[in-house]
Amino acid sequence: MDFQHIIEAVGRYMDAAGVAVMVVGALVSIPMALRGYQPERARGLAPFTPYRAYRQLLGRSILLGLELLVAADIIRTVAVTPTFESVGVLAIIVLIRTFLSFSLELEITGRWPWQKEKSPDAAERLRSDP
Repeated sequence: MDFQHIIEAVGRYMDAAGVAVMVVGALVSIPMALRGYQPERARGLAPFTPYRAYRQLLGRSILLGLELLVAADIIRTVAVTPTFESVGVLAIIVLIRTFLSFSLELEITGRWPWQKEKSPDAAERLRSDP
């Protein structure tokens, strides 16, 4: 087995891992949301509904799965035979997945990835102001 076949196999396994993370995350998120799971950052704030908790948990598993899929694409494209066409396709795929990741991050946390996390004290003051 030569180097190219090994890299292709690693890329396929990374793809499978990304899909598995999303599927398992979707399935595991259901009982966690129904049991009232609430992320550490959100404790002390308004309680989550099961629907909102499920959306956050599912979003986190999709984000992790997307990261694995991007890694698989990079491994296969860069390590095997990088051509201008394959690198261009990779760039488009990474841009689309990055946009999806930013959108999911905004949906999950309510802020962009580059914004500082709001402290619970500041959130409490905002809610208590008339």
